[in-house]
Amino acid sequence: MAGVTHVLHTLLSFAIVLGVLVFIHEMGHYLAARWRGIYVEAFSIGFGPSLLAWTDRQGTVWKLCVLPLGGFVKMHGMALNVTEENAMDQSASRPGQAFFEKSVLSRAIVAAAGPVANFLLAIVLFTALNALVGQQIPLPVIGDIAPGSSAAAAGLKIGDAILAVDGKRTVEFEDLRAVVAANAGHTLSFRLRRGTGELTIPVAIQPASPGDMSVGRLGVKAGEIATVRLGPGAALVAGVSQTWEVLWQTLLGLVHIITTGHGVNELGGPIAIASLSGQVAELGIAKMVSFIAMLSINLGLVNLLPIPILDGGHLMFYAAEAVRGRPLPARALDYGYRVGFAIIGSLFIFISWNDLVHTGAVHWVTHLIG
Repeated sequence: MAGVTHVLHTLLSFAIVLGVLVFIHEMGHYLAARWRGIYVEAFSIGFGPSLLAWTDRQGTVWKLCVLPLGGFVKMHGMALNVTEENAMDQSASRPGQAFFEKSVLSRAIVAAAGPVANFLLAIVLFTALNALVGQQIPLPVIGDIAPGSSAAAAGLKIGDAILAVDGKRTVEFEDLRAVVAANAGHTLSFRLRRGTGELTIPVAIQPASPGDMSVGRLGVKAGEIATVRLGPGAALVAGVSQTWEVLWQTLLGLVHIITTGHGVNELGGPIAIASLSGQVAELGIAKMVSFIAMLSINLGLVNLLPIPILDGGHLMFYAAEAVRGRPLPARALDYGYRVGFAIIGSLFIFISWNDLVHTGAVHWVTHLIG
């Protein structure tokens, strides 16, 4: 019974996480299309037969479908290949509201709006967490000391609270890290609190790498973390900063995987996300919200990859059209989309295999057969 409850909890958590991400992504496309005067025929969460469906006053069909792995916004005149005959029919049925009739800029805005919506969702969620729950800030209290490090040589001890370095007050652990990093090869005066008293200790800062005097290293880890609620402005600034940091680190990770091939086996897909969703949900609402924010950034970034059928692929084609002054040939688009389908299909199979390996399913089946 406990196993069934765990599975249901995991599936429900996964449905909530994926539903939020897909809805926000597609809503970005939908709102951009409405803004640019494009008629939206359907807005769907999931694929396959409809579980729920209704039509709004603009004639858009809103659907919730059986297979929740994604969604789409169907815009009038957004076929991959629009023939002249179809173009005339679509223009006549909705004059000036077909996707292909719009300028390159308008189409690019619609394509980019999905990933942008994901990034904005992350900013909103991180901002809310910073304001309502608080931001965890490591304090300049020593929690661990590396053997042979500058801290060990100077006689610093676990539990020491660093109050100031060379007269500069240290409020956060980042303050300590910054001043140490900028003073490789120098001796700094540390004023600290040890127990109930205060003392000053000289610390010779060693370089982070032998022979490299550009960055100093103290050799300690933070031992205390404070949770501080931020005001609206500070929470927003921190939310934007967190979103950018996750986005940049994710991009660097993707570039590293593509250029070196290292870490490919660690890539995860829907099964991994489902498993993590269940685990994170057990840690509380704040962890769940943070998890959704980080996944939203990943979803937006992946969709910006220049692969045909993804938003980034569409933007690549629109950029080529802007440079050429006319659309790419239909045959080139057709081949491009075929390649895109092949790449995405291959990636999905590979990532799903990774998920099965990591969850132990492959080992279990192999053992069963053996």
